[in-house]
Amino acid sequence: MSEDNEEEVAQEWYDRKSALMESVLGAEHDMVMHAIIPYAIGGGLDLYYYPNGIPGTAVATKECSELPDEGSTNDVFDVYELVMFTRHQLSLDDSRDESTSFGKAHANINAILNCIAPYSAEATLNPNETCEFPEDMETLGGKCLIFDAYGEQSAEKSPFGLLAVIQVFRSEMNFARKKGGAKLLAKLKQAGHYPYSDLEREPVV
Repeated sequence: MSEDNEEEVAQEWYDRKSALMESVLGAEHDMVMHAIIPYAIGGGLDLYYYPNGIPGTAVATKECSELPDEGSTNDVFDVYELVMFTRHQLSLDDSRDESTSFGKAHANINAILNCIAPYSAEATLNPNETCEFPEDMETLGGKCLIFDAYGEQSAEKSPFGLLAVIQVFRSEMNFARKKGGAKLLAKLKQAGHYPYSDLEREPVV
């Protein structure tokens, strides 16, 4: 494939993927948080915002699957992008101000996504699985996550999907490891906490 053809395929996939993401997350905000150094050469992720779906804000990646047959993959999606949710309303003016509610949530989501995205290129991250960051890790040390396939799922493997990354309490992660991630996700949904990563709540277990 020539370079021109590859760029055309990548653009067509970007447009198709963007439409699929909007069908699940609601209309995308017109502002994108671009990284100073591109992710492809070792910089940070560009972040995309979806304030028009469920209450609060969804923050998603678009650089985990640059082509329709190349990128992060797991048992339910041929390729996928990552998404995290906060209950806080989108306020890009506050995104770098951690003294604000949205700024604090944004900094947390940005740090987690920038760590999980490159990891997802090497490891298979499946729905219901958990993850924790080493205690001595700067910024993210000790934080606990669970993954889920977000949106409607078919019985067969889907060509593309969204993997929700949800921060949970350690007691919740321990419960998931003993009883299964699906049981924790069910408890989070029952309590009205799914799919948010805000820990301004009581643990469900």
